[in-house]
Amino acid sequence: MRPAQSGGMYFDETMARLPRLMVPGALHHVVQRVHSGMVLFRDDDDYRQFAGWLREGARQFGVGIHAYVLLPDHFHLLLTPVAEDSVSKLMQWIGRCYVPYFNRRYQRSGSLWQGRFRATVLEAETYFVPCAIYIESHPVRAGLAHSAESYPWSSYLHHSGQQTDPLVSDHRLYWALGNTPFQREANYRQKMDESLSREMLQRLSDATHKSWALGSEAFMTALGQQTQRRIAPARRGRPRKPVLPASGTV
Repeated sequence: MRPAQSGGMYFDETMARLPRLMVPGALHHVVQRVHSGMVLFRDDDDYRQFAGWLREGARQFGVGIHAYVLLPDHFHLLLTPVAEDSVSKLMQWIGRCYVPYFNRRYQRSGSLWQGRFRATVLEAETYFVPCAIYIESHPVRAGLAHSAESYPWSSYLHHSGQQTDPLVSDHRLYWALGNTPFQREANYRQKMDESLSREMLQRLSDATHKSWALGSEAFMTALGQQTQRRIAPARRGRPRKPVLPASGTV
């Protein structure tokens, strides 16, 4: 296949990688994994150190973290950035702070991360609560805990009213769950108990893995116009051929 031409230079579209889609003020789901076979957190001190740097970086670079989970080999964040480069700066900050700490403590060298972090833009009205539940229920799906409330390194204890987490910046749609803290917490616990459908789990997993935006048709259209770039995978297959009129007809 002939490479595409741009500005007098050629590039192979099959190998080109779009820059991450980052939209200030929009909801994003971010995932970062470590190299295969590695462990990111070996004890509670590691979790606490990481959470502290994450909180400081979020404050410094203008990122509201609405939900999170820290797992042995990766972590998930549900967040809103104030600027296009806020999330990248936050992730760089984590790398500059946590990786040297981890390497010194365990007498190793080199990076921890398995490539670039993944990020997808979500339509908040549809996906804020499902994605928060998806993130906070991950330890249960992974067999690390028998319930979300028994896992200490996520935002569920905050959302369910069992403790205040200074890392969490409540999203407006969490506040919309009730007029009082008791109502919000009770409604959120109910949504966790109801769990997510298999279809919703797969939809959130696919979008994050492939880093495509996720939302209604109207949301996707508006986002595409705002960003002037492709935000969803192209349809497979060749374009359909036009139907020509039969001979002798107009």
